[in-house]
Amino acid sequence: MLGVARGSARVRFGGDHGRELDIKAGDVAILPAGTGHQCIEASDDFCVIGAYPPGAKMEITRATPENHAEALKTIPQVALPPADPVTGRNGALMRLWR
Repeated sequence: MLGVARGSARVRFGGDHGRELDIKAGDVAILPAGTGHQCIEASDDFCVIGAYPPGAKMEITRATPENHAEALKTIPQVALPPADPVTGRNGALMRLWR
């Protein structure tokens, strides 16, 4: 999960050919494990906060054939969060994740 604490930015989710979006303070992005994300440009005061499911560790991987093959092995091992990070145990994402 990425939460925008202040400022604004143009980001790309989904790798080099992914979708570009404008995000601003108060926005939240919930990304499946392994989703590429990139800040294209940002305001000087841009601040984003990242969070991971309990027990998960942050792994930054650059796109290479070797890294991609390894990521395909490790991504399925990332546990689902115990609750929707925004709306809690009964949030919509709990239904979608199952």
